[in-house]
Amino acid sequence: MIKHLFQNILVVVNGSEASIRAAEYGILMAKLYRCNLKAVYVVDTASLNQLTLGNFFLAEESSLFEDNLREDGKRYLDYVAQLGSDKGVTIETELRSGAVWSEVILSADEMNAGVILLGCYECFDGTDFFGNHDDVSSANKEIMAKANCSVLIVKEKMIDQLYRLA
Repeated sequence: MIKHLFQNILVVVNGSEASIRAAEYGILMAKLYRCNLKAVYVVDTASLNQLTLGNFFLAEESSLFEDNLREDGKRYLDYVAQLGSDKGVTIETELRSGAVWSEVILSADEMNAGVILLGCYECFDGTDFFGNHDDVSSANKEIMAKANCSVLIVKEKMIDQLYRLA
């Protein structure tokens, strides 16, 4: 019997339309290939710490902002879990804190992911994947460079329609 290329898929969710579409793509992959799907949202406390150290935020402001990001993350993960449930796919969700790229890689390693899915911005909002979203693109560059598994950039423009048809 031939071994599957992957049994576990990790999708990075950050609340952007591109990441939600990557989640839809992951749901379709999980359904089609009968594999496990996990969605991870990382509260970027590394950047918040840098902003606090650079006196852009007071410690109290940083803490409040972090709490808001954590609530946003829970909401986005719940939404993605519901998208999966609507298609009969169970999605494990995980909310992490730290540097986005390193937390994504740790999560992928912990689940023995065969592939990490990242949303592609240029396909959906006209910006450059590596340019205009500096924080996201630098994290994505690090994920692509340092991941211990394959990384798939989701560029499927018709994913919404494919998701609705599934």
